[in-house]
Amino acid sequence: MSLALFSASVIYFLLVVAPRAHTGKVLVFPHDGSHWVNMRVLVEELHLQGHAVTVIRAADSWYISETSPHYEAVTVNFAAGGDEDFYRLFVSQVIKIKRSNGSAWARFALDMELKNKFFEFHRKICEMIVYMFENEHLMRSLRETKYDAVLTDPANGGGVFLARYLGLPIVFNARWTVHGEAHFAIAPSPLSYVPLPPSELTDRMTFFERVRNVIFYTMRMHLYKQVVGPHYSALSKRYFGPDVDYFSLFQAADLWLMRVDFVFEFPRPTMPNVIYMGGFQCKPAKPLPQHLEEFVQSSGEHGVILMSLGTLIGDLPRDLADEIAATFAKLPQKVIWRYKGVKPATLGNNTLMLDWIPQNELLGHPDVKLFISHGGTNGIYEAIYHGVPIVGIPFVFDQADNLSRLRAKGVARVLDVSELNWKTFLETIQEVLNEPSYSTNMQRLSRLHRDQPMKPLERAIFWIEFVMRHKGAAHLRTESYRLPWYIYHSVDVVLFLLTTAAFLVLFFSWLVRCCFRLCFKRKVKSD
Repeated sequence: MSLALFSASVIYFLLVVAPRAHTGKVLVFPHDGSHWVNMRVLVEELHLQGHAVTVIRAADSWYISETSPHYEAVTVNFAAGGDEDFYRLFVSQVIKIKRSNGSAWARFALDMELKNKFFEFHRKICEMIVYMFENEHLMRSLRETKYDAVLTDPANGGGVFLARYLGLPIVFNARWTVHGEAHFAIAPSPLSYVPLPPSELTDRMTFFERVRNVIFYTMRMHLYKQVVGPHYSALSKRYFGPDVDYFSLFQAADLWLMRVDFVFEFPRPTMPNVIYMGGFQCKPAKPLPQHLEEFVQSSGEHGVILMSLGTLIGDLPRDLADEIAATFAKLPQKVIWRYKGVKPATLGNNTLMLDWIPQNELLGHPDVKLFISHGGTNGIYEAIYHGVPIVGIPFVFDQADNLSRLRAKGVARVLDVSELNWKTFLETIQEVLNEPSYSTNMQRLSRLHRDQPMKPLERAIFWIEFVMRHKGAAHLRTESYRLPWYIYHSVDVVLFLLTTAAFLVLFFSWLVRCCFRLCFKRKVKSD
């Protein structure tokens, strides 16, 4: 064998064969909808690194494709309630109530409808898990594959129960659990300076804001337990015994990959098994398609405004769309608007309306000056990554809370849909465009976000592989979740110390009293 051929063989082994010696098998139980958008990024990167990825999907999944070059899908012949139409209708109803200044009762009724929908969703997830557990062929196949770890989103409990049943380490791709914001499940969370999403509070609360935060926390925790508790408690009791609390299964996860960066979140206590990967889906912009590049270049010195309100808001009430289009028509900037609805009558020549846009590539273009967003976390992190200030129009879920955090950092203006007309919209846009502090502050956040020793996605993949190599990460996981509440909060210690102090006070009081009596008796005798 010649030296050149030998060298080529060595290089091939090092680049191709050697890395695959450390690859493994990952079982993924995702949360459907927009959560799959960021889970797919991890799945594709794991595949790129040579790992074999299997994705569990329901038969009626609305985002997760049954075929992909990046994973093998296991389709469970069960309808888990992936009802995109309901959420679109819900958003439409919210917009209608807000814009008509609807009664508090109408909004309450809508919230109860959403609560019932989530209640039904978690019930179906549990039924899907029972269906899987009782399918001997499926479970035998999953066991025989010998997966190294389960990657799941704790916004539903399916992956948690599946991992426990198979005896596999758990890695979370998380910002939410079935009980709300993920930090509150495992990390100390003092309500004096840690606001509970989606309260729209900051880490600098007044007395009455702290009162509101405590009340909000108490009510939310009660609500979450009402929605998910009956289903997951019954499932846990059925398969793991009456002594296993369903939420302790979540808290026992080996690793929490948190979709959080503290340029966006407020500082707070954390734990060793929490790995931060906020903005992991962000990447440098690629060149735009020719027709988009030509449109952007035609904006000249004024630049471009980008507007996208997410996947659930495909269209808007016609009069509202007309107000927005009329506003854009009054601007010197060019506008790219992702919109699937009917073309507004007031649409100006400066506005390009598309039903899909390469959002990351547009935000990364130097001529894009402003991003009008609904406040979804994926879009927010892309805007931070590329340093583009935001005008936010929140509608539902955590969107208002997300935008309130950006407003607190001086990089966004937030406009409620109930206040939106061409005049208020125009004033808000012009303020963010013309006031340099918004762009300056966002550029500063972008520099902070990018200034890391390792890219968030690389960090996430390293820690997934770490769990696979070491069969878990128990040394990073606190066991505090196993403690009863009175021990966790040292109530028993405080009561013991108070009792001891009271006993000592009583003892010394008795001793002083006895001394006085003895002295008094001696004085009487001497007299």
